[in-house]
Amino acid sequence: MPQHRHALAAALALMLPLAAQARDTTEDDAYASIATLRQAYAKGELTPTGVTQLFLDRIARIDKAGPKVNAVLETNPDALTIAGKAKGKGPLAGIPILLKDNIDTGDRMQTTAGSLALAGSTAPKDSAIAAKLRKAGAIILGKANLSEWANIRSNHATSGWTGRGGLTLNPYVLDRNACGSSAGSGSAVAAGLATVAIGSETDGSIICPASMTGLVGIKPTVGLVSRTGIIPISHSQDTAGPMARSVADAAAVLGAIAGSDAADPATKDADKHATDYTKYLDSNALRGKRIGVVRQLAGIEPNADAALEKTIALLKAQGATVVDNVEIPHLKELSENELDVMLYEFKHDIAAYLATRPNQPMKTLADLIAFNNAHKEQEMPWFGQELFLMAEQKGGLDDPKYKTIVEKNKRLAGPEGIDAALAKDHLDALLAPSWGPAFVNDLVLGDHVVSGDPTVGGVSAPAAIAGYPSITLPVDFAHELPVGVVFFGAKWSEPTLIGIAYGVEQKANAFRRPKFLATLPVR
Repeated sequence: MPQHRHALAAALALMLPLAAQARDTTEDDAYASIATLRQAYAKGELTPTGVTQLFLDRIARIDKAGPKVNAVLETNPDALTIAGKAKGKGPLAGIPILLKDNIDTGDRMQTTAGSLALAGSTAPKDSAIAAKLRKAGAIILGKANLSEWANIRSNHATSGWTGRGGLTLNPYVLDRNACGSSAGSGSAVAAGLATVAIGSETDGSIICPASMTGLVGIKPTVGLVSRTGIIPISHSQDTAGPMARSVADAAAVLGAIAGSDAADPATKDADKHATDYTKYLDSNALRGKRIGVVRQLAGIEPNADAALEKTIALLKAQGATVVDNVEIPHLKELSENELDVMLYEFKHDIAAYLATRPNQPMKTLADLIAFNNAHKEQEMPWFGQELFLMAEQKGGLDDPKYKTIVEKNKRLAGPEGIDAALAKDHLDALLAPSWGPAFVNDLVLGDHVVSGDPTVGGVSAPAAIAGYPSITLPVDFAHELPVGVVFFGAKWSEPTLIGIAYGVEQKANAFRRPKFLATLPVR
């Protein structure tokens, strides 16, 4: 009998470690939500090291070989070391995340905006957003490709192309564009190369790539998230934000990165509004909401319009009141001066940013122009730098013309635009279709974005110019390509928009893993 007891004890001793041993990762884990991964970590089923290795392996197999999506510029050489030290604390503990390559990280990775002009140099310290992500426990997995200089170099650019990294492809159909300028962030998350990613937007650069890669993208209120340590275009409109496969994941990331930063005056009120946005993931959030449909931004692309109609039906079925054909006053005036404001601010803001990077030779926009001219074969094989040249001709921020147009833009887009439309019909949010399915890549002629009435700008423009929040989510597919809608609203209305989007998402359930098709079949 004692021998049997010893044998049983020995068998149990062998079994106990197995019960706590992490299992091998699978493709499903690459598409797991933040909550699912955190749960698996807590149970000992998965480890941050195992999940990080899974993504590094997928980047090697899918991004650099195989389909060659080309969404990731570089991986963090310290990612596995960081993962091995990951603790259970923090809302993003152990979650691998990619950052767009215009976001500083004070580590061994470069921050270049995709340009060879900054290649080889590293940032001296973390951006405010990278520091917040680390504090929340996230594992910064790498840097995502983008549109070079976030698409402020040329009107003829192809979104997702950089001199440093080449062209990012859309993982749903590889000859299609991922849209810009956060193309790499969108393609990577859709392809299961990271759990979530950070993009940045001046006008459309989170909303468009998220829409065309079937993701949820949140463009926050300007001033909710710090821009310190992010390569700029326009301090009037720039903001970073999350790109994810679900509203819940996007909300979790937004809560981790929101907040005031003394180095970014625009964020002085952020702490009054920043919160845990997962509190607003309410399946009944649509009940009693009043949502206005902006037909001014529809009627151009039929697949996008079909997605809009599906969304309207989903809203009504869940107790929302839909007010159709709401008009945003002054919409046609908004696009008149937007580019001019960007060019004035880019010339000023890029010089201020370059001054924070002492270990590289670029100091001004003129230096960047000269570099591109000296490296035409590498930097300008497909398109030029006419926007750089136009910006270089602008005066300073004390120019009376600049002061006039920036004030006019903010007033017409915000108080006299979105706010007026919301107030007129007592609305909680506004709704518009996205750009429709992804367009075909064309390095010779540049982007072919179907963006609504060209006289009123794209669907992202009103919220972008006002500095107000917007959120996109997928609601349908057309010919193997995702199609989404955009909700936008008043300043600091992220909780409302997240609740609305979550309600729609629960019924649309539209995220679908990409098939990496080479092209669409011709029938």
